[in-house]
Amino acid sequence: MRTAIHPADAGRYDTGETGMVAALRRRFARAKAQRSGWEALWHDCYDYALPARRNGVAMAATGGASGGLRGGEKLFDGTACDAADQLAAALLAQLTPPWSRWFGFRPGRDVPEAQRGAVAAELDAAAEILQAQFERSNLAVELHQNFLDLVVAGTACLACEEAPLGEPSALRFTAMPLGEVVLEEGAGGRLDTVFRRQDLTLEQLAQRYPAVTQAAWFAERRRRATQSDDDATRIAVLDCVLPEAAPASGYSYIALLEDGAAGHGPVQDSDAVLARGRFDQTPFIAFRWLKAPGEAYGRSPVMKALPDIKTANKVVELVLKNASIAVTGIWQADDDGVLNPANVKLVPGAIIPKAVGSSGLTPLAAPGRFDISQLVLDDLRARIRHALLGDTLGQIDAPRMTATEVLERSAEMARLLGATFGRLQSELLDPLIRRAVAILQRRGEIPRFALDGREVVLVQQSPLARLQAQGDVQGTLTWLGQVQALGPQAMQAVDVLAVARWLGRTLGVPGEFLVEPGEAMPQGAGNPVQQMLQQLQGAIGPAAAQMGEAA
Repeated sequence: MRTAIHPADAGRYDTGETGMVAALRRRFARAKAQRSGWEALWHDCYDYALPARRNGVAMAATGGASGGLRGGEKLFDGTACDAADQLAAALLAQLTPPWSRWFGFRPGRDVPEAQRGAVAAELDAAAEILQAQFERSNLAVELHQNFLDLVVAGTACLACEEAPLGEPSALRFTAMPLGEVVLEEGAGGRLDTVFRRQDLTLEQLAQRYPAVTQAAWFAERRRRATQSDDDATRIAVLDCVLPEAAPASGYSYIALLEDGAAGHGPVQDSDAVLARGRFDQTPFIAFRWLKAPGEAYGRSPVMKALPDIKTANKVVELVLKNASIAVTGIWQADDDGVLNPANVKLVPGAIIPKAVGSSGLTPLAAPGRFDISQLVLDDLRARIRHALLGDTLGQIDAPRMTATEVLERSAEMARLLGATFGRLQSELLDPLIRRAVAILQRRGEIPRFALDGREVVLVQQSPLARLQAQGDVQGTLTWLGQVQALGPQAMQAVDVLAVARWLGRTLGVPGEFLVEPGEAMPQGAGNPVQQMLQQLQGAIGPAAAQMGEAA
């Protein structure tokens, strides 16, 4: 990933500060040493569930690029691979569907009632612009890779940066491999301190940090590379994103050379610091599936199912060995001086010599059969799919499903992903929206507003969030149905307009469809709005009864 630092953010570091480079390098070394305890577990998870992505984790041990490494040599059962891929695809479809708006902006409590309608329309327009930027960017592609890392390793990191002018989208995303990033958990419980180590060629380094070309060590390194025709010489660069101390709320960015990266002698601190900047919102968004107290990195469903995954893999390996024995058989022969077992090949049409009167080559019967393995394997695969939510989030097998079955399946999915969705909303979705809004506001694409919950509220409108909101809607409709059954006098206690507005906000209806209090509304019996409200009032009872039966 090549982060493009915006001119408003980047700048040369103050060379008068001493000890900063050494302090950052020591902090990175300590964080990397703490991460080393996770690397063996990550290797096992990737070997058995996602061998194609193992190369990114291998960088943690090699400290450099790992392209071309092979994986999957000891993989015999693909149940975990298939279930992990399905879970990652389900997360993408349920949290951030590519072609559907999964977020919204709503006026906060500090906005006066008389201005809510106009503010809501402007916020809806801003949300549409942001959604269009997401659709033209590579968010869906990179986020799917992040979800794969999340399902397998429990931790993932997404880089959200500003694209150069002229590109289709103002946003550019990169799924950073775990081998590149080292994370620290802050006081608030979030992974807000991110170190990223990567190796850049001399040309990439000069393109990303133009000021480095003025350094003496860079000129010497380029001269040596030219003489040796080694233009692919790589320099280790360390990107550091750290939260600023209170009361500040931004993030400091510092890019520096890793210790000894320049080679051929020490580098002064003034030359080791390549760039410094500041971000209002973090460009590196790290998030987890779940975490244990005292641990910075997350734990994944693959980790929970890893014993069953390894056992199923071993059972399939034994089944294949038993199958090869069943095909080729086990043979015995007399050592009669004529038959040489080392030269015998069991192929069709082969003629095997033997001495007169000897038994020759005789098949040896196996002591038993291995049919029980299929029962064990079916049970292991079922537990693996259950641990990775494959039996709940998988495709619908039945050609037809009743409304009750659909509701029950949706409720089960909401229960299983409820805790994970809350963590992903806090660590991924909210920071992602805030970072993208900050970039578009700086470009002037959308008006400036504060996503602080008072001026503007960020609302999640993903399919999973709407599933969780259906419970509130169901309870409200059930109450309205019971009130309607009490008679017209009881219905006088219901503000139908307020109910309609609440249902619209809960179900993610666009703001321009809602009439806020104080806004003028045409009167008269022929008013289509009033007719629609009357129809809504008449439909409250049947709808509530139907949802009550389904529950």
